[in-house]
Amino acid sequence: MDPIAKKVKQWIDEKKDPRSAHWQGGLEAVLKVFSPYLEPGKLIPVQALEKDDLPVFEAALEVVDLSPNLTAAFLPPSIAGPIIPPESADEIQRIDKGKPSYKILIARPGKDLRILCAEISEHAKNPGIDIFQSGALLGTYNYDTHQDCLTYLTQAIRAHVWERGKWSHDENKRYTMNWFEKILYLGKGTVRVHEDFSFFHSPTLIKSDRVDALFTLISEILLKRFSDSDGQFKDAVSSIQNIKDKDLRITQTNELAERKILELLNLMKELEIVKFEEFSNPENERFKKEFSRAIQKISHRIS
Repeated sequence: MDPIAKKVKQWIDEKKDPRSAHWQGGLEAVLKVFSPYLEPGKLIPVQALEKDDLPVFEAALEVVDLSPNLTAAFLPPSIAGPIIPPESADEIQRIDKGKPSYKILIARPGKDLRILCAEISEHAKNPGIDIFQSGALLGTYNYDTHQDCLTYLTQAIRAHVWERGKWSHDENKRYTMNWFEKILYLGKGTVRVHEDFSFFHSPTLIKSDRVDALFTLISEILLKRFSDSDGQFKDAVSSIQNIKDKDLRITQTNELAERKILELLNLMKELEIVKFEEFSNPENERFKKEFSRAIQKISHRIS
């Protein structure tokens, strides 16, 4: 028997509501199908999005705040439409058949998988959020509008699927980078973030200060982008790495690193993520040193 079907049978044998048990099983099956395309801590569309899908996805991306090990899938109408709960489950019927559905599925790993399913379509008759675990409906939230659903979605995520306890250094790092990557994609400084878990906002998480945290974030983001063999900087990096003259190669990598660091710093200033005017004189001096150090670090790694 299929493992998910086996779980559903067990839940029903344990006197769980068959409607909730089958619906959770169906949602788990959907996540299993798309799991190769998902990345923990990130909201990922399960297929290429159409033009009309992009504003919905971007609105969700701005507000959906995920702890680093949650799996999250964005389902556009072509996928979400056929995925409907049992007809008898009136309380979680959220959108009429034939209407464009947009669903977000979020799973918290563990012995007993917990799943959050949100219907965020503006066409939903009952936009809202449902949470399932072990075949049972743990909670449900109904909203008057899809915008209200989006507004309060992260509140529900943090209450029901957010990972508790102390995070590892790597988890804080990934959480912070995921937040900043969303800012770079959306060009907005309003992306939701839990400041207590972001080393950029809480530098003590990496035993540092705000200047060092700033350049740690910038360095990590740029090193990740430069090392991406399919990324936008692939050709520029390859071209520099093919230069035979060592001194020229170092000059070119320094210039590339400096240019990209300045771009990120200017964006942070423009989006008011960093208020540079509030830096003290010692911090300004530290800023100059860390700027030069970041250039050398990135240049060394890509040259």
